[in-house]
Amino acid sequence: MADQNKVDANPTKSFFVRMITRDISLEDCILDLIDNSVDGAWELEGGQPMSLGDNVDLSSYAINIQIEDDRFVISDNCGGITFNDAVEYAFTFGRKEQVHDEPYSIGVYGIGMKRAVFKIGKKINIRSTYDKRGDEGSFIVPIEVQKWLEDDTKDWDFDIAEDKPLDHTGVEITITDLPENVATSFSNPAFVQNLRRMLARDYALHLNRGLAINLNGEWISGWQISLQVGGDISPMRVEYEDAVGDEVVNVEIFAGMVASPPEDVSPSEDIRGEKQYGWYIVCNGRIVLAADKTELSGWGSDGWPYWHQQYAGFIGIVMFNSSKTELLPLTTTKRSVDASSEVFRRARLRMRDASRDWINYTNTRKQSLSEAKKVEAIPKPQLIF
Repeated sequence: MADQNKVDANPTKSFFVRMITRDISLEDCILDLIDNSVDGAWELEGGQPMSLGDNVDLSSYAINIQIEDDRFVISDNCGGITFNDAVEYAFTFGRKEQVHDEPYSIGVYGIGMKRAVFKIGKKINIRSTYDKRGDEGSFIVPIEVQKWLEDDTKDWDFDIAEDKPLDHTGVEITITDLPENVATSFSNPAFVQNLRRMLARDYALHLNRGLAINLNGEWISGWQISLQVGGDISPMRVEYEDAVGDEVVNVEIFAGMVASPPEDVSPSEDIRGEKQYGWYIVCNGRIVLAADKTELSGWGSDGWPYWHQQYAGFIGIVMFNSSKTELLPLTTTKRSVDASSEVFRRARLRMRDASRDWINYTNTRKQSLSEAKKVEAIPKPQLIF
């Protein structure tokens, strides 16, 4: 008999699933699953900060993604989930306080995989084969979402069973029974092409270190960004540690000229490379904000000028690295930056210094264009990533 002195405040499964999947796009769900694979590879390589100058080799790792109108499959060879990790935290809704985070991982909130698979489809098979520190095995977690939702007990657990090994240590997730809107998106070539561009950009630092990502049979090449170096032109570079309590966030800032500013700044002119210019924010190797020209990165805020075509040719990169992922200025979708983060606020002050230098340069350049062109003819592109 129910306790008459209490009301039942427990959420229903259906409500919880609707809420966690409501405000995330299909693309971000897929990126969440890729993040788990990248975390596995990064852990196997020692879990270290990613800097623009490191020589980490990820060429041993591959992620394969197959998108069709009736199924979604992602598999990797990035070490797998252990049975103990699956039982203790990988399938829980939220992160347990006592869970030890993987160092320098991308995942933060302990809900990404569940949110992603629930968004994509109703029949899910998650398989893992692992061999870590002498602990080895294989298991499968089959989830039939509708049956799980209809179970009105307070048991939110999923079944887990031994399974035949995969061909390699890693994870394989197969999702079928796709909702109509998901099937429609997956059958649209434009969706797949846009996803391919997102992967090339957001995982550029991993791809350029050898990580292989295959989407529907095609390997993806990472974006590459070069800044001009030589003569009187060189990028700004700042490195520092930002203390947060007893922990540290390592911050690295590069900013400078990727191309000469335009001579004609007519609003009607389509500036070449315009979509590439602006600020890039990177958290533990993942680009979470690209080519930003908004108030978020300082433009048009606190008396600062808004981005203008005159400033084209500028790129700034800010890399935040921490072994404690929750200290990074990430949003839950990892598609933007938490503007309230004190770590980010302090970095933005230094970003404004770089922006100020570029603004001053473009203003001066207009007054002595012929001399500026001579200066700009000397430097050569230097690959940043």
